[in-house]
Amino acid sequence: MSSEILNKLSGQGVSIWLDDISRERLRSGNLEQLIREKNVVGVTSNPTIFAGALSKGDAYDSQIHDLKIRGVDVGEAVRAITAYDIRWAADVLRPVFDATGGVDGRVSLEVDPRLARETEKTVAEARALWWAVDRPNLFIKIPATLEGLPAITQAISEGISVNVTLIFSLERYRAVMDAWLTGLEAAQAKGLNLAGIESVASFFVSRVDTEIDKRLDAAGKPELKGKAGVANARLAYAAFEEVMNSERWQRLRAAGARAQRPLWASTGVKNPEYRDTMYVDDLVAPGTVNTMPEKTLDAAAGHGVISGDTIRPFYEQAWNTMAALKDAGVDYDDVVRVLEDEGVDKFEVSWNELLDSVAKKLAG
Repeated sequence: MSSEILNKLSGQGVSIWLDDISRERLRSGNLEQLIREKNVVGVTSNPTIFAGALSKGDAYDSQIHDLKIRGVDVGEAVRAITAYDIRWAADVLRPVFDATGGVDGRVSLEVDPRLARETEKTVAEARALWWAVDRPNLFIKIPATLEGLPAITQAISEGISVNVTLIFSLERYRAVMDAWLTGLEAAQAKGLNLAGIESVASFFVSRVDTEIDKRLDAAGKPELKGKAGVANARLAYAAFEEVMNSERWQRLRAAGARAQRPLWASTGVKNPEYRDTMYVDDLVAPGTVNTMPEKTLDAAAGHGVISGDTIRPFYEQAWNTMAALKDAGVDYDDVVRVLEDEGVDKFEVSWNELLDSVAKKLAG
């Protein structure tokens, strides 16, 4: 039985995606159940999720046994394991993809995070993963580092659908949208079908509060805690609307292109003092995606408060919040720099854990 609250959220134009994947979830039919009962219309993955999935149960043992017999090296083994799960999830979500004309029913697979500062290697990896999974409802996740921006443009120009990840700052988000538009223009010049090139931009939310809250405690300004993440994301949507109203986008839209939707990532609440659904309830607007860990999805289904658009009526409030943070001594530029560096480092650590785990299983 579907959740009335999640039905309301979907009805507001928010696509609900699950921020998790595992072979056990696929094998048990749980993903299909979440599609039926929890309005899930997409899946995101990252190295941390895969590292966690591989550390539990026996779902991967058979494939790892075959890879071991074939003498596959650990890097190729990890690609084979992750591509297998992503293909399976893409097939489960294919009816959603078809029913929504290719907008939803999407599954995201991340490039090797160790390449986050290397443009050409990121592009090469994106091509390889696109080929390996070979599903039209795939997203290749490319980080929004400075080196990632030209990789985003190149991938889009080749018809590869991209989920841009690790976006924290408004300035970088605008650069991401520019990279996406430039890629579409190049694809159009090549004669590619723009309607088949999808993209989302993953704007991280809770990590912004975690970092800024620490600084507010140090500054003796606790009254501003828990407000930055939502304010930052709301202003990202304002930036998105500016681009959607631009002549540049209108020309591409007339040629068949579809919008790069803002995706709210990192929506699990880190501080137990905050409402566990705040990054769902407070970020409702049409044409957005909210990718939730299962705990947040269950909380939203049970007691989320969906009261219409909670982004566009609050632009002025969001600007005021950011101004108050600045007055409190919070250095926004430093915050987003720290968060990007940490984000890249965390995924690299998880990727190395994944490699180590597979290496041990191959050797065992």
